[in-house]
Amino acid sequence: MGNRTKSGTKITILGAGNVGASVAYTFAVAGTCSDVVLVDINKAKAKGEAMDIRQGVSFGHNVEVYDGGYEDAKDSDIVVVTLGIARKPGQTRLDLAQTNVNIIKEVMPQVAKYAPDAIYVVVSNPVDVLTYTILKCTNLSPKQVIGSGTALDTSRLRSSIADHVGLSPNSIHAYVFGEHGDSSFIPWSITNIAGVPMDEYCADQEHADINKDEIIEEVRAAGAEVIKRKGATFYAIAMSVNKICDSILRDSKNIITVSTLINDKYGINDVCLSLPCVIGSNGIEKEVSPSMTDEEMEKLRNSAAALRSVLDQIVF
Repeated sequence: MGNRTKSGTKITILGAGNVGASVAYTFAVAGTCSDVVLVDINKAKAKGEAMDIRQGVSFGHNVEVYDGGYEDAKDSDIVVVTLGIARKPGQTRLDLAQTNVNIIKEVMPQVAKYAPDAIYVVVSNPVDVLTYTILKCTNLSPKQVIGSGTALDTSRLRSSIADHVGLSPNSIHAYVFGEHGDSSFIPWSITNIAGVPMDEYCADQEHADINKDEIIEEVRAAGAEVIKRKGATFYAIAMSVNKICDSILRDSKNIITVSTLINDKYGINDVCLSLPCVIGSNGIEKEVSPSMTDEEMEKLRNSAAALRSVLDQIVF
């Protein structure tokens, strides 16, 4: 790999498996940044993926794609973390916890040493647990470490509601909060379409009443359904990671539901989970605290408790 002297934006991706490679490919197609570095313990795989993408860039944006080691994370604007073992059919995200925590504990302090000022976007599962682990084993600040969290669940939810009401997902304002996993929930009280509460919109437009339980199940099981059919999920997550990284590099101040360290919020402390956050060049610029019903706040606290009980069983 040559010395990087030109000014531009650089993203290092840790892990060149399905997710890491799809993220790199998405960056190259979208022209998100000027340099992409792929780092993997399997050096041949990282090199092969980088070569494959690099050979096609003349058809699109001029993005430098190369492989490297941890030290090549130096000067990165963003480090995307896709390290660890992927979820297998029938496995829950939390089943992976200790194995992936061990990998994170070993690698992240080394990478953070080379890229102390980068924004870290964590994709590996269980994402909330690993986001917390990175904060534990490095000196990075909470605003620098962003778990992809329920960004993808939120996208799945908007698509699902959009299908039911015959609109574009971009016109739906709906969120999934909490764990990226089984204890996540949808705060229906703040779900709206063009500023109109969803229930009201549906009644007004004579849409059959939306079956909320069905939608919750659809969103929760979405990843597992894909894994069951094709063995892994990587395209949609790559698109959501691209959106988060693009928001950081452009300082766009987009509000995205991402996993971040929560303290003194809704009675929750010392756990990472997803709530709406403003994303910009400093990472998490600020957290948004929407007002929810008592029942919804209870669901958020239950999600936090589920994550806390996993953290309590983990050896950091």
